[in-house]
Amino acid sequence: MRLRDRINDDLTAAMKARDAERLAVLRMMKTAVKNKEIDLRKELDDAQAVQVLLSLVRQRKDSVEQFTRGGRLDLADRESAEIKVIEEYLPQAVGDEEIEQVVRDVIAEAGTVSIKDMGKIMKACRESFSGRPVDGAKVSEVVKARLTR
Repeated sequence: MRLRDRINDDLTAAMKARDAERLAVLRMMKTAVKNKEIDLRKELDDAQAVQVLLSLVRQRKDSVEQFTRGGRLDLADRESAEIKVIEEYLPQAVGDEEIEQVVRDVIAEAGTVSIKDMGKIMKACRESFSGRPVDGAKVSEVVKARLTR
């Protein structure tokens, strides 16, 4: 089942269950995917829809950070709950061990030893994760650590 169809089906189920919080998040997700389709003037495949959902998670994480710093824990908790719902529709995120392994493999394959090659290494690492959610900051940190040794 396509991601877009799964969101629609779950939206209907949330309406029937009268789950207002989940319904609001699912509507927001559906709208974000639809807006991206309108922008691109084509229907999104699952990989593109995942990218839209990842951007929603990033936005929510930024909001949680801002609300926490501002002392608005009630709003931070609401955003965190939204993140949990969105993450149900994302593929399994890449773990730290896998990031380390991919970075080691890419550096060994490229044979690079200079920090100047970081851009090439990062690009190759992104391609290696093949559309799965990965923390880019973590990848960058690991690449820097490996190249500066």
